[in-house]
Amino acid sequence: MSIRHRTMMPKDVRECAEIIATHPVVGPRYGNAIKDLRPAWLRLLHCEAKVAAVLEEVIGSHTTICFVGVSVFVGDDFVREMKTPPLRWVGPELTTRLMREDSPLLSDKQVREANSGAGLNLVVWEGCIRPGFEQNTEIHRGILNLFVHEHRGYLWNEVHAQQIESVERLEWTLKTGGQIWNPEAGRWVESLEKDPREFIDEPHIVGITRKVEHSRPGSWVGALFDYHPPQCGFSRSEQQMLLIARDGGTDQELSQNLRVSVPTVKKMWLSIYRRVADHLPALSANQSQPDVWSVRRGKEKKRGLLAYLREHPEELRPVCRRRTPIGQIGERKSRRRLEVRL
Repeated sequence: MSIRHRTMMPKDVRECAEIIATHPVVGPRYGNAIKDLRPAWLRLLHCEAKVAAVLEEVIGSHTTICFVGVSVFVGDDFVREMKTPPLRWVGPELTTRLMREDSPLLSDKQVREANSGAGLNLVVWEGCIRPGFEQNTEIHRGILNLFVHEHRGYLWNEVHAQQIESVERLEWTLKTGGQIWNPEAGRWVESLEKDPREFIDEPHIVGITRKVEHSRPGSWVGALFDYHPPQCGFSRSEQQMLLIARDGGTDQELSQNLRVSVPTVKKMWLSIYRRVADHLPALSANQSQPDVWSVRRGKEKKRGLLAYLREHPEELRPVCRRRTPIGQIGERKSRRRLEVRL
């Protein structure tokens, strides 16, 4: 038996919504809105303002989804609303708003601009373990690894964790660096002022902000706020290909997922290698041969690049390229060319 994570696919949405609906604690929070959860999640899958993933238990050829994780990037207005008393259950609120065309999610353009400027706000829609798997410690470790894997490399401003369904999950969240929003005082606090069970039974917010995290000693959740601007300036299509390749996708799988030919995939690799050689010369210089990106075998070049990307996920996150160091360099070159012509 093993636990693995992957992106939520359209074919998964029905089962994932059923996991929420049948959960004895999370499901009743939705009330009548539960019928709209599946169509609401289907609307999410093609936008950049979301992270949707699952954990699977694998036994031989049989797989079972044992955890559903969905988080979204929202505007400042929605964050302020959710922090203003009386607090509300986030999942049903998001479901209702998406279905009535009043979505608080950022557009793709807004995601790129916020991730290149003031920072993004993250709200976990749901992070739910399938009933029957709650005592599996490997799944709890998998949730931790999944959250870090999917959310590192963004410029976060404020992060709201899932609304907790058990005392154990609450204790774990606080131990890893989360804080509790006190709506009456209008600030984040580190400890509960009521019984944990009573706290869980009512709408609540557990999370952290960049400002708070930078004002205290490092915590596990603080790793999410370690941000460095991307250096390569990959295009969005290149990023999409590299994300699949980073997680083990072959050229044939890249071709199928991106709906392009295998020769086109190979051309994209050549373009990517040239970009890396131009903007990350130190990565090439550290290799055993001087002109590594042009002479080493493709498999070795790919392995070195993907290892770098696993350590630098910011290269694969949506940004305004003109506001990255690469974009700024391009603008300076354009100005110099214009000055020469004049």
